[in-house]
Amino acid sequence: MAQELLDERGLSKLRWRCRRGLLENDLLIARFFEQHAATLTVGQAQALGELMELADNDLLDLLLRRRDPEGELARPQVRQVLEMLRLPAPASPPLGQMKTV
Repeated sequence: MAQELLDERGLSKLRWRCRRGLLENDLLIARFFEQHAATLTVGQAQALGELMELADNDLLDLLLRRRDPEGELARPQVRQVLEMLRLPAPASPPLGQMKTV
């Protein structure tokens, strides 16, 4: 079940659950959903939900690599989702290399 893709209803609930008080967290989480929403598994959604239990400043410290996950959050699934959250956005091609229609 953990490897099943998250359905639309689950994704919608998760997006709502991931709303944060710090703009920095919201920006990183929004980018995460842009990049991974279509391929997010149930297990990854559960791990993301666990990260959302953290206070905003604690979450930001993890996202910015100021500290590493400890205790219950040190599990492989949570670490994987944390790395997905930390990934930079894909770079846009330089203007001269953009395709024209």
